[in-house]
Amino acid sequence: MKIRKAIVQDAEGIGTVHVDSWRTTYKDIVPDEFLNKLSYKQRTLLWERHLEDLTKLILVVENNDGDIIGFSSAGKRETAPFPNSIYLETLYLLEAYQGKGLGKLLLKELFLFFQQNNYQTIYVEVLADNKTKYFYEHFGAKLITSLEINIGGKVLEELVFEWDDITKVIELLLNE
Repeated sequence: MKIRKAIVQDAEGIGTVHVDSWRTTYKDIVPDEFLNKLSYKQRTLLWERHLEDLTKLILVVENNDGDIIGFSSAGKRETAPFPNSIYLETLYLLEAYQGKGLGKLLLKELFLFFQQNNYQTIYVEVLADNKTKYFYEHFGAKLITSLEINIGGKVLEELVFEWDDITKVIELLLNE
């Protein structure tokens, strides 16, 4: 397995993982009709645009055959409550590769980047019914608020978590 910074040519692989992981992660959370309408082509185009945005950090995980099997991204938002803050926007792995420590490795790379770039506060938003929230809590994320969002015509609760001690998170990630 290899983690590296994504390039524009990775957009199709990222788009495929994005669609496939949404369909498994959000099954029974997000309406099936919405999940079934997800388009590989549209997600590829979305990721081409994201990869051209040099303010974002986008990482991919490749298997031994060089196929993209996961990705993560982080970026600044104008709506962020603090100046030196950043959002962990995505962290997805194909279902077959979950539970093997790859999410932890992606998180570690993200937090090393955050530390090197002097970010002080990191946010992540997670659907309340998504079990990934326990992963983030395990690595020190604290719930700060929740809000309602609409996906596919269904109102869902989204939880907003915060990390405010990057060094502590990196220590946790390195010592596990």
